[in-house]
Parts: sequence; structure tokens; C-alpha cells
Amino acid sequence: MNYIASSGLLFKDGKKRIDYILVYRKTNIQYDKRNTFEKNLRAEGLMLEKEPAIANPDIMFIKIHIPWDTLCKYAERLNIRMPFRKKCYYTDQRNKSMSRVQNYFKRIKKWMSQNPMVLDKSAFPELEESDCYTGPFSRARIHHFIINNKDTFFSNATRSRIVYHMLERTKYENGISKVGIRKLINNGSYIAAFPPHEGAYKSSLPIKTHGPQNNRHLLYERWARWGMWYKHQPLDLIRLYFGEKIGLYFAWLGWYTGMLIPAAVVGLCVFFYGLVTMNESQVSQEICKATEVFMCPLCDKNCSLQRLNDSCIYAKVTYLFDNGGTVFFAIFMAIWATVFLEFWKRRRSILTYTWDLIEWEEEEETLRPQFEAKYYKMEVINPITGKPEPHQPSSDKITRLLVSVSGIFFMISLVITAVFAVVVYRLVVMEQFASFKWNFIKQHWQFATSAAAVCINFIIIMLLNLAYEKIAYLLTNLEYPRTESEWENSFALKMFLFQFVNLNSSIFYIAFFLGRFVGHPGKYNKLFDRWRLEECHPSGCLIDLCLQMGVIMFLKQIWNNFMELGYPLIQNWWSRHKIKRGIQDASIPQWENDWNLQPMNIHGLMDEYLEMVLQFGFTTIFVAAFPLAPLLALLNNIIEIRLDAYKFVTQWRRPLPARATDIGIWLGILEGIGILAVITNAFVIAITSDYIPRFVYEYKYGPCANHEEQNENCLKGYVNNSLSFFDLSELGMGKSGYCRYRDYRGPPWSSKPYEFTLQYWHILAARLAFIIVFEHLVFGIKSFIAYLIPDVPKGLHERIRREKYLVQEMMYEAELEHLQQQRRKSGQPVHHEWP
Repeated sequence: MNYIASSGLLFKDGKKRIDYILVYRKTNIQYDKRNTFEKNLRAEGLMLEKEPAIANPDIMFIKIHIPWDTLCKYAERLNIRMPFRKKCYYTDQRNKSMSRVQNYFKRIKKWMSQNPMVLDKSAFPELEESDCYTGPFSRARIHHFIINNKDTFFSNATRSRIVYHMLERTKYENGISKVGIRKLINNGSYIAAFPPHEGAYKSSLPIKTHGPQNNRHLLYERWARWGMWYKHQPLDLIRLYFGEKIGLYFAWLGWYTGMLIPAAVVGLCVFFYGLVTMNESQVSQEICKATEVFMCPLCDKNCSLQRLNDSCIYAKVTYLFDNGGTVFFAIFMAIWATVFLEFWKRRRSILTYTWDLIEWEEEEETLRPQFEAKYYKMEVINPITGKPEPHQPSSDKITRLLVSVSGIFFMISLVITAVFAVVVYRLVVMEQFASFKWNFIKQHWQFATSAAAVCINFIIIMLLNLAYEKIAYLLTNLEYPRTESEWENSFALKMFLFQFVNLNSSIFYIAFFLGRFVGHPGKYNKLFDRWRLEECHPSGCLIDLCLQMGVIMFLKQIWNNFMELGYPLIQNWWSRHKIKRGIQDASIPQWENDWNLQPMNIHGLMDEYLEMVLQFGFTTIFVAAFPLAPLLALLNNIIEIRLDAYKFVTQWRRPLPARATDIGIWLGILEGIGILAVITNAFVIAITSDYIPRFVYEYKYGPCANHEEQNENCLKGYVNNSLSFFDLSELGMGKSGYCRYRDYRGPPWSSKPYEFTLQYWHILAARLAFIIVFEHLVFGIKSFIAYLIPDVPKGLHERIRREKYLVQEMMYEAELEHLQQQRRKSGQPVHHEWP
């Protein structure tokens, strides 16, 4: 208690704990609203104590304490479930054959205790409610509940949540809508409201010998430190300190990171398979040996004939990502996405049971102040509360939604315009790079063009993201959502659409449009009749797609991690620097140190989820072209977990411990990405890669077509077959002979020169057939797996039903026992059944 008192977590009397902090400026003139609000808070049963800030005399803090009687009253009103009886785990009689299985699991459990990734449970406090049956709190039945200490019966998170419930429903002026702390913060009466941290997160005494000073210190030492990167997360303690909503986010992030391990391993195996067999590839060997094959110029002015073997390195690199394991890996990742989501649903159901959220229902939300101010003249009766409240007419709602949707399409068209500008840039500079002074760039001008375009595209993406956030704010506020959750869902959906299109539009262009409509030598298609459309490299377009994905994914992850940690660190350092000018940190109480921290992001967890969901899209949508994406995501997420933990524990004020049973709208978005991933990977394999042309050649046009050559390599002669002839004399370059280009067209000496050959139509038909078969096969497997994996484990479902029955029986027994005790005290005869 001395440590708590020195940290500023108690009132001046040293007895009453601080449950919430309000902050305002003395120079603010809206003191009437504050006085009325504080008077009403005291009338509701809260205790308030004012204290000026030490570092800034203009800042005034209001410390709030909720007494036991008020706490019990509101706990009963909110139906908060509290522990009342220790769990006695019910087990059925099992067969003797189960003993072998039990022994097997005991061995696994013994090994798990030695696993370095498992946390030492002895270092964490006993969480009583996890081992007790719970029921809605009732003052009339208070004798049912296990109350060893009134100060610790309600956790800090529960106390803060009850206080915030009261703050949100207390009036500050006469009028129906003049209610709530959020409105007072919006109009400037208060500048902040937050629950205090439980003390400092660091201690001069080692935790191993002296133990943790508080839960925040324990979370820092056992979770937020970078040295804990390989350890499991203490989810129960995270939930106890930050609430179920944030606990579910870290549970989902940890589950996603763990599921990335098999995906990263398989992707790495596919990559190493390509690396090992690269020199054995028939296609690469033929390209590297083609010293007498000249490719047609890839640009009009400064490009010359290029030997095919000059692209030997690019052919080998392309084979790393486009080999026999590509199709398998695409199918694996589609199934992986389904397994990840289905098993997450099971994991979520287990967590909601463990955290006692099965019967929790989100209370009716209050209306947003903006909604009330806009529609206060139009009222209807709320069917749930039975009270009149502002109502948005359907015609007005539809009109605003149409305007919002129009704004979304306008921003998407802006993205497409930006991509088109980058395409024009590529067309303009490729001629310049082809005649560049530096010999390296002149020889690799296609790679230089792609690399420069990727960097410029990344800069445009980051700049447009800033504009998108403001536009999304404007459009969401224009809709006037009724509640905060509706506002958050609408804003999250817009931000996802904007950033998803912004990140992936250039990748879609390279995957499905680059080099598809260029024409052929002598009759090239030109943009605005001026710039010749860009062709793929002689080894294919897949290398450009890999480069685009790798650079954007790598740079964006570095930028996000820097901004997430760098900005709060700089802000908090500056705040401490200003304080140290006139005072030492040791004399500042905990709640003032909390005020000097950064508030949690105004979007809540939206930015955290958005970053991970976009990464999930990168990991699944084009994974057939970049099998190393899961590995990059895994490495990033290992850092991301500790970075977010460090940020929550050390750099941010303690957020309100909110409750939730799932991850909200993000689950639907993830399922949509999983469906889109199947479609895009089918198109990448069929159109972008050379898998289908090689397949058609192998079984229709190659040496093995008639099953005559058993020992012959079936792809022998594929490169020569995939290149068409063009007469150089038609280019007007003063050269004779023939050059080659990637296409399936008739030679100049045929009856139909430069027309598509029959093989082209065979390949096109095979591509369409592959897309249809691949999609139906993978969707069928996904649906079958989703059917096989129930959202709630059968054992858990039966256990929940069993516990409901036991809770009713225990309530009956406890009530009967209490009644018998009262009879004994009064000298009345004791009955063993209800009188």
C-alpha cells in the first residue's frame, strides 16, 4: 500500500483507491457544466478529489473513487458476472482404453512444461474467476459470492468500466441529450478522461527475487520486453489489465502469427526446391545456351537486338518462384486461410468461455452527439429502452449513403489514375534507361525501370493513405452513424477498401495487364499514339510481380513499425524533457505521469487490425507469385506483437478495459480476402506464370506428346516453341534475318503471317479450364473443411450446458443453506427442503 500511495494511486487519506482520472484546464470557462456534472457524480455515489498538476499549474486533475455500495449497486444493474463457487470438473466414466491416451497426453504436458516458449505460470497471479463458477451479481444474494477482500473482489478493469458507465450517463445540463463525459470532452469542458496505470512499469529491484510491483510491471517484464519475443503471451493477464477487447486482439494476432509458421515453412520449401533444381530446369538451360537467338528490340528508339542468353539470370530467378511447387503452394495457402479462420473461431469460443463472455450481451449503446444534434427534432420510440430518441429518416439515410458510395468510387478512381500515371512514367523512362550512360543500368534497363517505378509507387501509396484517412473521416461523418460501433465499422470498411485498392492496384496491373496488349513487332499498340506499351522481360512478367510485392511489403512493414513506435517515443520523450526543466520525475505521481503519455489511437484497435488484415491479403492473394510472403509476414509479426505490447504498456495511457466477444467486422473481411485469394491465385498461375504454356507443350507439342520418347525431357525445345519469328527487314533498321519475340503467332513465311496459331488457342482454352477447375476444387475443399470444423468444440458445448445446470443447482443449494443458517440463529426448526 505504501508503494501504491507513493505512486499516486490513492486519495490523500491513503485509503481510497483512484479508479478514474478527469483532466481539465483552469483557464477553461465552462465551469458551470463541470460543476453540475461533478455534483451529479457525487449524487450518484462517486467520491471526487481535486488536485493541481505539479508540472503545469493550469492543469487540474479530478480523482474518482467508487465506494463499495455504489460498486455493488451498479454491478447488479449491469448484470456483471462474479465468482461464487469453485469449479468441480465433472468427468464421465471412461473406458480402460482411454488410459493409454491419458498417459500420452501426460507425456506431452510434461514436455510442454520444459518448452522454452511456455510461460512460467508461477510468475503470474492466481486469477480466481477463471477457476470459479460465475453468476450475475446480486446484493440480495451477496452471501453466495466468494468475497475474500472487498478491495480486490472487483478487478481494476471492472471498477474502471463501471465508473465509465456512470460518467457516460450523468447529466451536465438540463435536457435529454446533455449527458456524458464524451460530450464534455468534445466541447472542451474536460480535456481527457482515463483509468490510471497500476504504477511504474520498471523497478530497481529484480523481479526474480522481489516479485512484480504491480500487474503493469509484470506485463512489461514477462510480455512487453523484446527479450520475450519467443514466449507465449499471458492472455489472461492482458485481459485482466486491458480488458477483453484488447485481449482478443492480441489472442488473434498471436494465433495468426503461430499459423504463419507452417505457411512460411512450406513457402520456404517451395523456394528452396526452385533453388536446388534451378540449374536442372530445362527452360533455364535452353535460355542460357541460346547464344544465337536474338530477341526483337523492346523499345523503338534506343533499344537494339538482344541475345536471349542475356536474360539467363532473370530466367533462373523466375524459376525460383515459378516451378513445380507453385500450384501446390497456391492450393495449400487457400486451404491454410480456411483452416486459420475456422480454428480461430474455435479458439475464440474457448476464450469467450474462459473469460466468461458466453452469456454476455453488449448493452444498448448511447447515441453519438453528432447524431443527436442533427436529428433531435425527429424522434421515435426505441423498441429496446422504450424511450424517445432522435431518428434519421430513411430518405435522408439513403441519400447520404449514395453520396458516400460516390465518394468511395471517386477515391478508387483516383487510385487507378495514380497507377496509370506510374504506367506512363514506366513507358517514358524505359527509353531513357536503355540509352543511359552507366553500363550496368543500360544493360539492365528493364530492371531499373521496374525498380524505380516500384519506389515511386510506394511513395504515392503512402501519400495517398494520408488523404484517404481524411476523406474516410469526411464520408463517415457525412453518413451520421447512429452509434460509435456503427461509426467504427463504417470507417473501418472505407479505410480497408481505400488502402487495399491503393496497395494492390499496381500489383493487379503487373499481374494481369503488363505485356498483354502490346501487339507484335511491326504493329505495336501505343498509348496516345506516342508511347509503345511495355513488354514483359524475355523470361516472363513474374519477376516484375515478385519485385513489386517484395519491395512494397518490406518497405511498408518497416514504415508501419517505425511510425507505431517512433512517434509515441518522440512525443513522450519531449513531454519528459519539458517536465525535467523544473522538477524531478520522482516527485510526480502516477496519474500525472499517465497524463504525460500519449492517448491511445483515436481509432482504437482499427489501425492495428487494418495493418494485419492488409498483410493477410499480401500473404494470400498473390502468394503463388511470391512464396516468401508468409515468411516476411511471420518475421514482421514476431516484432509486431512485442512492439504493440511495449506501446500499450509503456507509451500509451491505459485504455478503457472494454468487453467484446469477437474481432468484429474484420472476420468478415478476412473471409472475403480468403475467397478473393483463390480467384487471384488461379489467374496468376493460369495467366501470369508459364505453368499452363509449359503444361500444354509437354502433353501436346513436346517430345512426350505421343508417349514415344520415354527417357526424353518433355520440355525439350519449349523455349524455341514459345518464341515467334519476325522479319527484321520490315523494321527499317537496315538489317536482315529474323528476330524472336514472346508470342504464339505465325512466321512471316506462313500463309497467315503474324496471326495467332492453333497452339495459342489451345493454351487459352487450357488457361480457362485451369481457372474453372482450380476454383471449383479449392472452393470445394474449403467448404468441406469449414463443414468439418465446428465453431465450438463439442466438448466445450457440453461443458457449457453442464455448467449452466450446475450453477442453477448451486444457487438453489446456497440459498437453502443461507435460509437454514438464518433459522438456526433465530431458533426456528431447520428444514432440509424448501418450506
